[in-house]
Amino acid sequence: MDKIIALFKKYREVLLYLIFGGLTTVVNYISMWLFYELLGIRVLDALGANTLAWIVSVAFAFVTNKLFVFESRDLSQKTLLREIISFVAARLVSLGAESAVIYIGVTVLGGNLWIIKLLASVVVVILNYIFSKLIIFRKQK
Repeated sequence: MDKIIALFKKYREVLLYLIFGGLTTVVNYISMWLFYELLGIRVLDALGANTLAWIVSVAFAFVTNKLFVFESRDLSQKTLLREIISFVAARLVSLGAESAVIYIGVTVLGGNLWIIKLLASVVVVILNYIFSKLIIFRKQK
């Protein structure tokens, strides 16, 4: 049991990122399904629904990443503004990467939206962790 606790402490941040990243992905997929399948939003095929799902999941991800993963407890206006702007900017970069993969995979190559989105999600998770760890929620000296 001590080994498990030691491993958790050592990899706590990565494990929590994966857990909350998984929850963010669930939020994104449910939102995507809601916008695409239920509401029929098909601007440029799936990109309109994907963008709306992105907005919902980014809001969820910011709160969970700030508070639980990277434990950024500074709630000053200056810090919050910097974190929100850099978080959204980084997520825009990963949205661009995801949208490109979805556009090429679905519209150009005719692939299944959900399989292509799953592949794009892997790229997004890696990019977002790097941005969050090294830029957005970096520990201040």
